[in-house]
Amino acid sequence: METMKQTLAEVHAELENDFEEVVEWRRYLHQHPELSFQETKTARFIADKLRSFDYEDIQTEIGGYGIVASLSGKEAGPTIALRADFDALPIEDEKETAYRSKTPGVMHACGHDGHTAALLGTAKALIKHKDSLKGKVVFLFQPAEEVPPGGAKAMIEDGALDGVDYVYGAHLNSAAPVGKIGVGEGFKMAAVDKFAITIQGKGGHGAAPQEAVDPIVIGSDIVSALQKIVSRRVSPMESAVVTLGVFQSGNAFNVIPDTAKLEGTVRTFNADIRKQVRQQIEAIVSGITSGFDATYSIDYLHGYP
Repeated sequence: METMKQTLAEVHAELENDFEEVVEWRRYLHQHPELSFQETKTARFIADKLRSFDYEDIQTEIGGYGIVASLSGKEAGPTIALRADFDALPIEDEKETAYRSKTPGVMHACGHDGHTAALLGTAKALIKHKDSLKGKVVFLFQPAEEVPPGGAKAMIEDGALDGVDYVYGAHLNSAAPVGKIGVGEGFKMAAVDKFAITIQGKGGHGAAPQEAVDPIVIGSDIVSALQKIVSRRVSPMESAVVTLGVFQSGNAFNVIPDTAKLEGTVRTFNADIRKQVRQQIEAIVSGITSGFDATYSIDYLHGYP
């Protein structure tokens, strides 16, 4: 026990010493983000770092651009996997910092650069103490987390979890104090669904709205109505989120367009509530569009459970 405590203390000290280097990695990754299923340079960066730490058991192109590295101790024990993701999002980086994204329209807005840098730092620290390990540590670097079914499924199908007893995955939380880790029972992240609604109206001149079927007005009613699903259809003993993040329509100030597109996300913890929210979205969109003589289509993606 004392030997283990000493080893953990040494690992912690090395992580402290390597902190600035880990920050440099994170900022490099932040400057060079890549979208899901396109992370070629990021994967190469990760593999090169692992090799520089003297890792020999490195597998690349697992389930796409996934990387798996293994570290075996001298004694028998469980196989524990540590996981990080490394894809970015299609969002413009508008902040003014030295490490701002250099790729227009793409940035690490969800912390995956931090996840990857932290796991690399852990890998660098642990390999120095491999003789003290009991069992095996597997480092999972997963691409394409942002686009379900994502990279995890493909990596598993390629054998990334073969022989693994436990998996630990951490996620950055900007609301938590630096240096603190939050744990708890039950689910910590909600199921994530995505929906896209296309409203087909009838275009016309802005001065003669009676001759058109205005998808902007119809879409506005839909946005407002969807917010009532959680407040009036979901039990207050349950939780759910319905958020609209996209409303696109038209390109001229005095013309009523033909179509409008809404996109949003649904977050739930309960499978029944998840199903109910989807049904309510369909019912609301159907009712409002039919009431205004418009038609619609919904593309609904069930994401991670």
